Amino acid sequence: MTGTGYLVMKTIHVLAVVLFLGNIMIGAFWKIHGDRSGDPRIIAHTLAGIIRADRWFTMPGVVLLIIAGFGGAGMGRISIGGSAWIVWSIVLLAVSAVAFMARLVPLQRRMLALARDASGADGFDRATYAALSRSWTVWGIIATLAPVVAVVLMVFKPGA
Repeated sequence: MTGTGYLVMKTIHVLAVVLFLGNIMIGAFWKIHGDRSGDPRIIAHTLAGIIRADRWFTMPGVVLLIIAGFGGAGMGRISIGGSAWIVWSIVLLAVSAVAFMARLVPLQRRMLALARDASGADGFDRATYAALSRSWTVWGIIATLAPVVAVVLMVFKPGA
């Protein structure tokens, strides 16, 4: 498990985790920061930036994480099915992906549309935005905690 190819894959895997989790956590920070302004233009700008950052950092991070994870396991001759910590980490990554794609992405788009439409005759629907934002927070916690637990499993390797 110490060949150069394995170590390269392991390094890419760790960097991908940093990219993936880092962007998720920073996105939450910026959303809170934008929301505190109360200005729908700032909120819209912030959400558009979060969505763009997800395309540039979160998604590539996930792709690299998966490729390098499986590549490293193959090069290191690590049995995926025989390692509960790997299986559970994959399950947790899948939970995060489902929460992100099925819930967070649609919520972000709806909040962005609501904030962008705030200049219309009806103004900013703060109650609807607040309800969407609460849901975004719940699903965001799920989408973030699942891979954080996976990182803990990867470091401690219980049962290995």
